[in-house]
Amino acid sequence: MSQEMARRPLKSRSSKWAPRLAFALVKMGLTPNQISVASVIFSLLAGGCFFLSQNVTSPARAALLVGAAVCIQSRLVCNLLDGLMAVEGGLKSKTGDIFNDLPDRVADVAILVSAGYAIHTRYAMELGWAAAVGAVMTAYVRVLGGALGIKQDYCGPMAKQHRMFALTVACIAWAGETLAGLPPRAMPLALGLIIAGTILTSMRRAMRIAAALHAR
Repeated sequence: MSQEMARRPLKSRSSKWAPRLAFALVKMGLTPNQISVASVIFSLLAGGCFFLSQNVTSPARAALLVGAAVCIQSRLVCNLLDGLMAVEGGLKSKTGDIFNDLPDRVADVAILVSAGYAIHTRYAMELGWAAAVGAVMTAYVRVLGGALGIKQDYCGPMAKQHRMFALTVACIAWAGETLAGLPPRAMPLALGLIIAGTILTSMRRAMRIAAALHAR
Protein backbone atom coordinates (compact mmCIF):
# COMPACT_ATOMS: atom_id res chain seq x y z
CA MET A 1 0.00 0.00 0.00
CA SER A 2 1.40 3.38 -0.94
CA GLN A 3 2.11 6.12 1.54
CA GLU A 4 -0.43 8.37 -0.16
CA MET A 5 -3.22 5.86 0.44
CA ALA A 6 -2.21 5.48 4.09
CA ARG A 7 -1.95 9.16 5.00
CA ARG A 8 -3.76 10.38 8.08
CA PRO A 9 -6.09 13.34 7.30
CA LEU A 10 -4.63 16.34 9.15
CA LYS A 11 -5.64 19.99 8.96
CA SER A 12 -2.11 21.02 9.92
CA ARG A 13 -0.84 19.54 6.66
CA SER A 14 -2.42 22.47 4.80
CA SER A 15 -0.88 25.07 7.10
CA LYS A 16 1.91 27.37 5.90
CA TRP A 17 4.55 26.46 8.46
CA ALA A 18 4.47 22.69 8.05
CA PRO A 19 5.35 22.47 4.32
CA ARG A 20 7.99 25.16 4.75
CA LEU A 21 9.64 23.26 7.58
CA ALA A 22 9.38 19.97 5.67
CA PHE A 23 11.05 21.42 2.58
CA ALA A 24 13.74 23.00 4.77
CA LEU A 25 14.51 19.57 6.20
CA VAL A 26 14.64 18.12 2.68
CA LYS A 27 17.14 20.81 1.65
CA MET A 28 19.24 19.89 4.70
CA GLY A 29 19.52 16.37 3.29
CA LEU A 30 17.32 14.67 5.87
CA THR A 31 14.99 11.84 4.89
CA PRO A 32 11.41 11.01 5.97
CA ASN A 33 12.63 7.81 7.60
CA GLN A 34 15.07 9.77 9.76
CA ILE A 35 12.27 12.06 10.92
CA SER A 36 10.16 8.99 11.72
CA VAL A 37 12.98 7.71 13.92
CA ALA A 38 13.19 11.15 15.53
CA SER A 39 9.54 10.79 16.54
CA VAL A 40 10.49 7.71 18.57
CA ILE A 41 13.36 9.60 20.19
CA PHE A 42 10.98 12.35 21.29
CA SER A 43 8.61 9.69 22.64
CA LEU A 44 11.40 8.06 24.62
CA LEU A 45 12.34 11.49 25.96
CA ALA A 46 8.73 11.98 27.05
CA GLY A 47 8.86 8.61 28.78
CA GLY A 48 12.12 9.61 30.42
CA CYS A 49 10.51 12.80 31.72
CA PHE A 50 7.70 10.72 33.25
CA PHE A 51 10.11 8.33 34.96
CA LEU A 52 12.37 11.10 36.25
CA SER A 53 9.38 12.96 37.67
CA GLN A 54 8.71 10.26 40.24
CA ASN A 55 11.26 11.13 42.93
CA VAL A 56 11.99 14.85 42.62
CA THR A 57 10.70 18.04 44.22
CA SER A 58 7.39 19.51 43.11
CA PRO A 59 8.87 22.30 40.94
CA ALA A 60 11.18 19.82 39.20
CA ARG A 61 8.31 17.39 38.69
CA ALA A 62 6.15 20.12 37.18
CA ALA A 63 8.99 21.11 34.83
CA LEU A 64 9.48 17.50 33.75
CA LEU A 65 5.77 17.08 33.08
CA VAL A 66 5.77 20.18 30.91
CA GLY A 67 8.84 18.75 29.18
CA ALA A 68 6.91 15.52 28.54
CA ALA A 69 4.10 17.56 26.98
CA VAL A 70 6.59 19.33 24.69
CA CYS A 71 8.13 16.00 23.65
CA ILE A 72 4.69 14.52 22.93
CA GLN A 73 3.82 17.41 20.65
CA SER A 74 7.27 17.21 19.02
CA ARG A 75 6.51 13.57 18.26
CA LEU A 76 3.35 14.64 16.44
CA VAL A 77 5.24 17.30 14.48
CA CYS A 78 7.67 14.63 13.32
CA ASN A 79 4.74 12.44 12.28
CA LEU A 80 3.42 15.34 10.22
CA LEU A 81 6.74 16.26 8.63
CA ASP A 82 7.80 12.77 7.55
CA GLY A 83 4.67 12.42 5.42
CA LEU A 84 5.11 15.87 3.88
CA MET A 85 8.73 15.12 3.06
CA ALA A 86 7.81 11.76 1.54
CA VAL A 87 4.90 12.89 -0.62
CA GLU A 88 5.17 16.61 -1.28
CA GLY A 89 8.98 16.51 -1.01
CA GLY A 90 9.24 13.57 -3.42
CA LEU A 91 11.26 11.39 -1.04
CA LYS A 92 9.07 8.30 -0.88
CA SER A 93 11.08 5.14 -0.38
CA LYS A 94 10.45 1.41 -0.58
CA THR A 95 10.65 1.13 3.20
CA GLY A 96 8.59 4.26 3.81
CA ASP A 97 5.46 2.40 4.87
CA ILE A 98 7.41 0.55 7.56
CA PHE A 99 8.92 3.73 8.96
CA ASN A 100 5.56 5.47 8.66
CA ASP A 101 3.77 3.00 10.94
CA LEU A 102 6.09 0.86 13.05
CA PRO A 103 7.78 3.72 14.98
CA ASP A 104 4.34 4.99 16.01
CA ARG A 105 3.62 1.76 17.85
CA VAL A 106 6.87 2.03 19.78
CA ALA A 107 6.12 5.68 20.53
CA ASP A 108 2.60 4.99 21.80
CA VAL A 109 3.78 2.27 24.17
CA ALA A 110 6.75 4.28 25.43
CA ILE A 111 4.60 7.30 26.29
CA LEU A 112 1.48 5.61 27.66
CA VAL A 113 3.22 2.96 29.77
CA SER A 114 5.64 5.52 31.20
CA ALA A 115 2.78 7.82 32.11
CA GLY A 116 1.11 4.99 34.02
CA TYR A 117 4.25 4.11 35.96
CA ALA A 118 4.84 7.76 36.91
CA ILE A 119 1.50 8.34 38.63
CA HIS A 120 2.01 6.20 41.75
CA THR A 121 -1.67 5.67 42.47
CA ARG A 122 -3.69 2.47 42.66
CA TYR A 123 -3.97 0.66 39.31
CA ALA A 124 -1.96 3.42 37.58
CA MET A 125 0.46 0.97 35.94
CA GLU A 126 -2.47 -1.11 34.72
CA LEU A 127 -4.05 2.00 33.24
CA GLY A 128 -0.86 2.79 31.33
CA TRP A 129 -0.52 -0.71 29.93
CA ALA A 130 -4.21 -0.95 29.03
CA ALA A 131 -4.03 2.41 27.23
CA ALA A 132 -0.95 1.22 25.30
CA VAL A 133 -2.71 -2.00 24.26
CA GLY A 134 -5.73 0.02 23.17
CA ALA A 135 -3.55 2.34 21.10
CA VAL A 136 -1.84 -0.57 19.34
CA MET A 137 -5.22 -2.22 18.72
CA THR A 138 -6.61 0.84 16.92
CA ALA A 139 -3.60 0.76 14.60
CA TYR A 140 -3.94 -3.00 14.07
CA VAL A 141 -7.56 -2.70 13.00
CA ARG A 142 -6.69 0.19 10.66
CA VAL A 143 -3.85 -1.74 9.03
CA LEU A 144 -6.02 -4.86 8.84
CA GLY A 145 -8.45 -2.92 6.69
CA GLY A 146 -5.60 -1.90 4.42
CA ALA A 147 -4.44 -5.51 4.16
CA LEU A 148 -7.96 -6.45 3.06
CA GLY A 149 -7.75 -3.94 0.23
CA ILE A 150 -9.79 -1.20 1.91
CA LYS A 151 -8.58 2.36 2.34
CA GLN A 152 -7.15 2.69 5.82
CA ASP A 153 -9.62 4.26 8.23
CA TYR A 154 -8.27 6.89 10.62
CA CYS A 155 -11.56 7.66 12.35
CA GLY A 156 -11.72 8.42 16.08
CA PRO A 157 -12.86 9.20 18.68
CA MET A 158 -9.40 8.28 20.01
CA ALA A 159 -7.08 8.25 17.03
CA LYS A 160 -3.39 9.07 17.57
CA GLN A 161 -3.75 12.85 17.51
CA HIS A 162 -6.65 12.64 19.98
CA ARG A 163 -4.65 10.41 22.35
CA MET A 164 -1.67 12.73 22.27
CA PHE A 165 -3.87 15.78 22.81
CA ALA A 166 -5.42 14.16 25.87
CA LEU A 167 -1.98 13.28 27.22
CA THR A 168 -0.62 16.77 26.58
CA VAL A 169 -3.50 18.41 28.42
CA ALA A 170 -3.12 15.88 31.24
CA CYS A 171 0.60 16.66 31.55
CA ILE A 172 -0.06 20.40 31.89
CA ALA A 173 -2.90 19.79 34.34
CA TRP A 174 -0.75 17.35 36.33
CA ALA A 175 2.02 19.95 36.53
CA GLY A 176 -0.53 22.38 37.97
CA GLU A 177 -1.75 19.77 40.45
CA THR A 178 1.83 19.16 41.53
CA LEU A 179 2.54 22.83 42.17
CA ALA A 180 -0.76 23.16 44.05
CA GLY A 181 0.02 20.15 46.24
CA LEU A 182 -2.96 18.19 44.87
CA PRO A 183 -3.02 14.45 44.13
CA PRO A 184 -2.65 13.48 40.46
CA ARG A 185 -6.12 13.14 39.00
CA ALA A 186 -5.70 14.49 35.48
CA MET A 187 -3.44 11.73 34.11
CA PRO A 188 -5.46 8.76 35.45
CA LEU A 189 -8.55 10.41 33.97
CA ALA A 190 -6.81 10.90 30.63
CA LEU A 191 -5.61 7.28 30.54
CA GLY A 192 -9.10 6.08 31.39
CA LEU A 193 -10.55 8.17 28.56
CA ILE A 194 -7.92 6.80 26.18
CA ILE A 195 -8.77 3.21 27.15
CA ALA A 196 -12.48 3.75 26.62
CA GLY A 197 -11.89 5.76 23.46
CA THR A 198 -9.55 3.24 21.87
CA ILE A 199 -12.01 0.43 22.51
CA LEU A 200 -14.73 2.46 20.81
CA THR A 201 -12.39 3.47 17.99
CA SER A 202 -11.34 -0.13 17.33
CA MET A 203 -14.96 -1.27 17.27
CA ARG A 204 -15.97 1.58 14.98
CA ARG A 205 -13.14 0.91 12.54
CA ALA A 206 -13.87 -2.81 12.53
CA MET A 207 -17.55 -2.19 11.76
CA ARG A 208 -16.66 0.19 8.94
CA ILE A 209 -14.28 -2.40 7.50
CA ALA A 210 -17.01 -5.03 7.66
CA ALA A 211 -19.47 -2.67 5.96
CA ALA A 212 -16.95 -1.95 3.19
CA LEU A 213 -16.36 -5.67 2.64
CA HIS A 214 -20.10 -6.31 2.42
CA ALA A 215 -20.44 -3.47 -0.07
CA ARG A 216 -17.98 -5.02 -2.51
